Amino acid sequence: MKVFTSAHDIYAERMDTAESSLLISRCIAGDEYSIEMFVRQHETGVFRLAISILRDRSEANEVTQETFIAALKSLPSYQERSSLKAWVYTIALNISRSRLRKRKVLEKLKGSLSALFQVDAQKHSSPEDAVIQTEKEAAIWNALNELDEKHRIVTVLRYFQSLHTTEIAEILSISEGTVHSRLHTARERLRIALQHLHGD
Repeated sequence: MKVFTSAHDIYAERMDTAESSLLISRCIAGDEYSIEMFVRQHETGVFRLAISILRDRSEANEVTQETFIAALKSLPSYQERSSLKAWVYTIALNISRSRLRKRKVLEKLKGSLSALFQVDAQKHSSPEDAVIQTEKEAAIWNALNELDEKHRIVTVLRYFQSLHTTEIAEILSISEGTVHSRLHTARERLRIALQHLHGD
C-alpha cells in the first residue's frame, strides 16, 4: 500500500493513473504514436532489468522486444491494481528468467554491464543525456555484477528504476520485508566492495 505524504502526491498519482489509462486505451485502439510513446516510456528500464539478469546485450535487446510484443498483446487484460510500469517489468522479468532457465552453460552468464552504458548513450538524444563512463561508474557496475541475482534485481529496480518497495514486492512476488532485507544486504555488500572509492 502506498503512503502519500501530501495532497500533491495524491493529485500526481491520480494524474499518472488517468494518463496511463488514456495511453492504454489508445494503444489498444492501434494508435501508432501512443504505442511508440508506451515503448519509449519503459524500454530503457526493461533493458536494464533484462541485462541485470542475462548479462548479455544481445539477449537483453531481444527480451526488450519480446516484452513489448507480449505487453501490447496483453494490454486489454491489464488491470490497474498495479502500476503500468510494475506490470511491464513483471513481463520482462518472466521472459528474462525463462531465457535464463533455458541456458545449458552457466558460463554464458558472464557479460559486461558496460553494454548498458553503450545502449543508453545510443538512445539519448543529446550528449548531456548520455551516461558518462568513468572509473567510478565502472567500479559500481562491476560490484553490482558480483551480487547474486536476487540482490542484483532488487538493487536495479529500486535505485536505477526508482520503483517503490511495494512495486518491487509485487513484481518479484515476495513480501516488502524481504525486499527491505535484500536491499540492506545488497547495500552492505556494495559498501564493502566500493570502500576503495572513498579511500578506506
